[in-house]
Amino acid sequence: MEVVAPADIGRSLVVMADVVLETVPLGFQWPTLDPFLFCVHHLDAYPAGTPELGPDPSLLTGRELGMDFEPRDGWRMYHGQTIPGFPQHPHRGFETVTYARQGFIDHSDSLGAAARFGRGDVQWMTAGRGIVHSEMFPMLNRAEPNTTELFQIWLNLPASDKLVEPHFAMLWDHAIPRLVNNDDDGRRSEVTVIAGRLGDLTPPPPPPRSWAARTDNDVTIWHITMDGGARFTVPAAHHPNSARMLYLFDGGGLEVSGMTLGERTGAAVDAAAPLVLVATDGPIEVLVLGGRPIVEPVAQYGPFVMNTRAEIETAYRDYQATGFGGWPWPDVGPVHGTDPARFARHADERLEYAEVAHGG
Repeated sequence: MEVVAPADIGRSLVVMADVVLETVPLGFQWPTLDPFLFCVHHLDAYPAGTPELGPDPSLLTGRELGMDFEPRDGWRMYHGQTIPGFPQHPHRGFETVTYARQGFIDHSDSLGAAARFGRGDVQWMTAGRGIVHSEMFPMLNRAEPNTTELFQIWLNLPASDKLVEPHFAMLWDHAIPRLVNNDDDGRRSEVTVIAGRLGDLTPPPPPPRSWAARTDNDVTIWHITMDGGARFTVPAAHHPNSARMLYLFDGGGLEVSGMTLGERTGAAVDAAAPLVLVATDGPIEVLVLGGRPIVEPVAQYGPFVMNTRAEIETAYRDYQATGFGGWPWPDVGPVHGTDPARFARHADERLEYAEVAHGG
């Protein structure tokens, strides 16, 4: 769904030179602000696939399989042995938001749910009291490369919701709104609105107990692409206490309300001010994360995020005792066949399919 911007979107009424509060170079894992915990941009130029839906075995020579995070030849196996990805692992106390731009991701979990998504889809999972899941990257194309690109974003939960029932929602590509803005010189900007209102656009709802499910928490996840030289204004946050980070992850340069950011730079910005963006050096891509902070203690150890160390210890004991429901799959990193149809089968057996749109 694409919407052309009305006249008051994409133009600035107020320009502040000091809206950029702090900048940081972007490595593999990006710094975040409360209520976010973690953000990684995965971009892997996988080769053509084999009948086993992985790379040719000869290409795996010399890799530290099970812990392959070095981008040799432009791709990684991560924790996968035959197929790249992240075999079964637990979570408690927060949410994962997976925005898949290229390739496919196969999800399986301890509730018996499964999904295949990609090409613009978003999976939003509330881990709550505990879930085990896997995220594998099958190489379905046996004749061409299988480039895979995704953002993995962790969003915290407040203490009152850390032990809610696990739940995931699929935000299919065709249902995610896009704002298209052409500036006075005809240069295009496009905003993919994953979370948070933008003008008249409202994205599909996240899980019901998400911090983002309450509109006054002002959770924002926007992906912005801009032509070289394009100008676009990101409006101020809706909540006066919101925090906001902007990540220039692709492209040569970006001017933010008069301050120039170099390539691969993150910036904490004043969320109360509009951000006047100008793509100064060719086309660019930007991710924006923002929201009202939860402002609670964070105790994190590996895949568990709670409020105290004692709660982390309880999480480990619970996982060791229950496996968060066990693992109903025949192997640790299941994939869902060779059919590229994108689908989700929820724990209640409800089945849904993606519609093909946006070239997906």
